[in-house]
Amino acid sequence: MLFTIPAGSHTKQEITEILQNHPEVMFVSLMGVDIGGHDTDEKIPVGLFIKDMDQFFTQGVQTDGSSVVLPKIAALNNAKVDIIPDLDVNWYVDYNFLNIIEETGLPVGTLRIPSTLLHNDTAEVGSRSILKQTAELFQKRLLKLIRENPYVLEYLDIESVDDIREIELTGATELEFWVKTPEDKADREQLSTSQELKEQYWQRTRGPVRTALERTLHFLDQYGFGIEMGHKEVGGIKAKLGHSGRYDHIMEQLEIDWRFSTLLQSADNELHIRYVVKDIFRAHGLDVTFMAKPIEGVSGNG
Repeated sequence: MLFTIPAGSHTKQEITEILQNHPEVMFVSLMGVDIGGHDTDEKIPVGLFIKDMDQFFTQGVQTDGSSVVLPKIAALNNAKVDIIPDLDVNWYVDYNFLNIIEETGLPVGTLRIPSTLLHNDTAEVGSRSILKQTAELFQKRLLKLIRENPYVLEYLDIESVDDIREIELTGATELEFWVKTPEDKADREQLSTSQELKEQYWQRTRGPVRTALERTLHFLDQYGFGIEMGHKEVGGIKAKLGHSGRYDHIMEQLEIDWRFSTLLQSADNELHIRYVVKDIFRAHGLDVTFMAKPIEGVSGNG
């Protein structure tokens, strides 16, 4: 199975060869992220993408302002928005475990390409562009401040500002989320008591939560994210074992950690990891939420 096409392998020849050697990847999707944090997804057949790759790289896919959240940027009378592939970051394959290819026995994959939203052929917009521009501006201004205040070199292990080749910002994520059996409701007082007593924090996982967490960590590691650990967080209550021998009334908070990266790559990584977490846990009958405060009075997701 193909999991990642790294940033250094984005030539037309390399991409064509990789996709032709992995028939399980049947679609390509250009993933732009608007101001509201919504990411675009479409299904472009791999054959068409390979055939028109040069055009996709330069022109991308066109949408309009009504399809994405770009307030005060894209209006009805000025709504042209193009989704242009980003060739400088890693691309990841998103697998649909509910759709298995008979010939290969593998799930159908979609190559998701992080992309830039280009408004009216002039301005890069959207969350990814804002993050990228913010990092570049921070680096530029910090270097300027160091040049204007050379005394700071006394506290750094360098002799001259000219020794600084580049200032690189990195980001890392501790992804917290709640998992629960659908439609089952937990008592808020029980959740609060369990949290105060720290009954769940770093405890051993059990049942479908353990299975889903283990499979998630193993699958994510195939992408090269540098998965470091997964563990129970402070929130949650002990699941009940029903008459059928299965756990019900599951309500637990978990955390997954992985290695840091550049700011833009770190944001792309988190977005893809969230999808993988949701897909695998839902395949085990568990609902997932990353909401900052899904339950009032109980620990939220950081």
